[in-house]
Amino acid sequence: MQEQYRTLAREGVHEIEINKSRFLCALAPVATEAEAEDFIARIRKEHPTARHHCFAYVLGADGGIQKASDDGEPGGTAGVPMLQMLVRREMRYVVAVVTRYFGGVKLGAGGLIRAYGGVVGEALDALGTVTRKRFRLVTVTVDHQRAGRVENDLRTTGRAVREVTYGAEVSIEIGLPEADLDAFRGWLADTTAGTARLELGGEAYGEL
Repeated sequence: MQEQYRTLAREGVHEIEINKSRFLCALAPVATEAEAEDFIARIRKEHPTARHHCFAYVLGADGGIQKASDDGEPGGTAGVPMLQMLVRREMRYVVAVVTRYFGGVKLGAGGLIRAYGGVVGEALDALGTVTRKRFRLVTVTVDHQRAGRVENDLRTTGRAVREVTYGAEVSIEIGLPEADLDAFRGWLADTTAGTARLELGGEAYGEL
């Protein structure tokens, strides 16, 4: 697995105008191709009179899934520069749709490439990005008497608390960098006088 990847902080739209043509770049974080295609379809529906809805997306922490479409623009002038911008910025799990309202002035191939790639770059700057780092999921099980203090200490020391489940005992799921596991075992034993149990789970990604 990749140690970390960068993705979009939030969904949003950024618009530029070049020679009377409007370029609206809609960006969204997505987890799957189905989510990406649903977002593209939604943008098309929101702008039924626009001439072009070009798109690009990159999925997978390693960027293994990449797709782009010129949607009627001259080949290689829209989807490809959009995709290149996402890849150059090392973006993952993100879809970009650029809706163009033609203003009557032809921009030429070079102008289109600059416009489509540029609006994606500006949209990324405007909406912001976040870095997600690989974590090992760890479940700490502790008695009710100690649970409140353990959870509070975890949060105040910056641990990524993901879920707390109350039953006969309290289970707290957290995310830890692999390199921190040994030190965490020692801290947990000291904090709970050796009464807490620790169970290692799978791997996931969380924000830095």
